Parts: sequence; C-alpha cells; structure tokens
Amino acid sequence: MTSSALHNIAVASNPDSFTHIRYNYDPITEYNNPDLFPSMFPTLFPLGIGGFEDSGRNPSVSLEFHAKHLLDSADRSFRYHYFYIFVVLNLIQRRKAHLHTSLSIKSSRFATIAPALIAVNPDVLNTLANNIRDEFNPSLFTPEEKNALLLLKEVNTISSKVPGSQASKVYARHEIRSYFSHFGLPTLFFTFNTSATHSPIFQVIFGNDDIDLDSDHPALPSTRSDRARNVAKDPVAGADFFEFMRICLFQDLFGWDFKAGKSFASGGIFGKIRAHYGSAE
Repeated sequence: MTSSALHNIAVASNPDSFTHIRYNYDPITEYNNPDLFPSMFPTLFPLGIGGFEDSGRNPSVSLEFHAKHLLDSADRSFRYHYFYIFVVLNLIQRRKAHLHTSLSIKSSRFATIAPALIAVNPDVLNTLANNIRDEFNPSLFTPEEKNALLLLKEVNTISSKVPGSQASKVYARHEIRSYFSHFGLPTLFFTFNTSATHSPIFQVIFGNDDIDLDSDHPALPSTRSDRARNVAKDPVAGADFFEFMRICLFQDLFGWDFKAGKSFASGGIFGKIRAHYGSAE
C-alpha cells in the first residue's frame, strides 16, 4: 500500500498526467487476502488493517461473520457506505455457489459418464465455457469441445444451498410439501410486510433518540420523505426492524417459543401452533 501511495504521488506530480488509472493483467485473489477490502475501501479501513480472513487473527473469523460484525458495529460507516454491502454480499454469494454447487448423474448412466467426465481436459472445458459465453456457433466447436458439451448435458447442476437460486426455491417447495404430509394442510396463509417508514420502532433502531416509545402516540419525524430517507440510508436497520417485528409477531401474538422450538403452554391468539414455515424474499 505504501508503494502504491508513492506511485500515485509521483503520477500526480507529473503536470502532463491529469488522470491515471492503474491496472494489472493479473486479477487479485479474493480468498485469504486480508488486504483486499482495506485496499478497496480506504475510507472504511483508514489504517489499512482489519481485513477479512487474516491468518494472524486468533481465533479465526469467517468472512460472513466478520462482515456481519462490521455492519452491526457502533461505527455505522459500513452500513452507510454505498457499495460495501453489495460487494461483500456478492462475495458471500459467490463463495456459497463455489462451495455448494455440485453435479449429479442418473444412476443408470453413472458408470459411463463419470469416467468420461473426469477424463475431459480442463483446458477444453475452459475454452468451451468461453465459446458459450461469446455465443460461438456450435458447429465451429472442436470434436473435444462437442464431446464435453454432450457430457455436460448428461449431468444436472445442484445448488439448493445457494440462497436465491432456482434450486433453493425447489428445495423450499419440497420442504413445504413435507410439512403438508406430516402436519396436514396449513390453516393460515399470510404475507408479513411491516412498514418501517411509519414505525417509531424503526426510527429508534435507526438511532433517532428523540422518539419516546413510552408515549401512547410517539412523535415521528415531520415528513414521510424524511422517514423514507432514513430507511434508504440504513438498510441494516431496516433488516433488524423486520427481524424484530417477526419475532414479536410469533412470540407475543402467536405464542411461539423460539428457544424450545414449540408453542408456549399458554398458546397464542390462535391457540397452540404445531408448526410454521416461512421464507423471506
């Protein structure tokens, strides 16, 4: 980082250079690189330390847990940053895709397909992937690429543990149908959609100390646009508000004991709940 700073100073001191964008042909690794995020977001890591997956940190902390900790820290710079949340979420999604994506083959074809798939040259797969990305005419593929393409048509991609994937949605449907088989058809369907814009609780989570929740009618910020800007400014507070309201709904109204994983002995407004299932968009 010091050498980069000195290089930038040297470039800036050149009167003939107004704009200089540095680049390199070799991509920077995103795995086990504690300097990555301090270099990408110097305003969030002004000392150049505190990046993810630092091998010298004891005990070790995963990227996902560390990123969540930074979003929940007292310093709200991370949650207010325009790009940090999107970049770290993209990184987490990519890693889950790398870790949980696998291939399956019909058992009747396994003995034939598995050895042939293993024997395919990785360079052929790489070239084939580039050709498909660039929408090359399949008739121009080499015989090795055509064979690899035929093999890939014999396998199915499994990514049920990757959030947001089509396979994860199918997995959720299977879970719901399993609930039907065990508990019977559900008694109640509903969409839980709380309005953070009009909630004094959200304003408190956001950090507005002027809200008096002990009052019967807490005074909200004067205009709806001001309240909406607070929601847009702090999406983490919006997520915390949704989670808080969800727990309150099931615990205080429906009488569900999250620690025990069952309904309270006294039940709730609908009596005792045997089970429930929900998914977040």
